Amino acid sequence: MKLLLQRVRAASVEVQDELIASIDRGLLVFCGLESCDEVGDQHTLELIKRKVRRLCHYRVFADDEGKMNLSCLDKRFPILLVSQFTLAADTNKGLRPSFSSACPPDDAKRLFETVADLIEEEGVRVKTGCFGADMQIALINDGPVTFLL
Repeated sequence: MKLLLQRVRAASVEVQDELIASIDRGLLVFCGLESCDEVGDQHTLELIKRKVRRLCHYRVFADDEGKMNLSCLDKRFPILLVSQFTLAADTNKGLRPSFSSACPPDDAKRLFETVADLIEEEGVRVKTGCFGADMQIALINDGPVTFLL
């Protein structure tokens, strides 16, 4: 699983010109699930739990001294979680990405829902895009600050 997180002042998701989800300050997180992320596998679940815990506690917001020392949990900021299978692409050869390493859609949907549930269990408000839909994402990146976990 790859998580691309961006610190934002605002972010939103539209599907077919309808607003699906939006946040003000917080994190926009693109989630790419790979075929090695097996649904129902205890080892995979533990890895996902660790990565979600890291995401929720990742210090990307400024403290009173301007240093990135505060997390979403510390600031009580939400996460807008968006599925993005292209993060699982193999771009090592040629001029066209290969998606053979992406998790199959049905499995990916279950894992994506698990990630959202785990974020909430960590105590962070989460909103999601529409899994598998053609989404239009709008954001105001704050910094810019972008990390790949």
